[in-house]
Amino acid sequence: MDKTLQQYDAVVSECLALFTKKAHDYGTAWRILRVPSLTDQIFIKAQRIRTLQTVGESRVGEGIRPELIGIINYAAMALVQLELGVADTPDLAADDASHRVLAQLQHARDLMTRKNHDYGEAWRSMRVSSLVDLILMKLLRIKQIEDNQGATLVSEGIDANFLDIVNYAVFAMIQMDERR
Repeated sequence: MDKTLQQYDAVVSECLALFTKKAHDYGTAWRILRVPSLTDQIFIKAQRIRTLQTVGESRVGEGIRPELIGIINYAAMALVQLELGVADTPDLAADDASHRVLAQLQHARDLMTRKNHDYGEAWRSMRVSSLVDLILMKLLRIKQIEDNQGATLVSEGIDANFLDIVNYAVFAMIQMDERR
């Protein structure tokens, strides 16, 4: 488990570093995005990964890894939006936004630690393509819950699905790193 935590933290560090640089460049314009807009952004990235896996080539020169980083960061932003609500204008300083995103990524890590104990690191036997399919499935679930105005009868809420998406994307990055 120590190895997993070290690998997890390295991926999160890479994602947060990019988020922080983009927050410096762009500010926190993403704060105006409604959660369904973030869901759609993540869906586009996951669908692109699936296409790259199926077709085997990229015509824009970016591979799977940058898309996974985007998925992780957008899911963390969605969790911040769920926590704070949507703003009419960018209302967070870049540093505050980075701290809030890190807090959500830490929440995902804590969840992963508990689930990883119960599942015995089963994700290590999974294919990256399966992890991407699970991300897409979670996104379709989120879209359905959003279409139902957040109401569920017996299912986890939107936040739990975003946390799982973060973890599946981190697992995919770890898997890819190990295969290099």
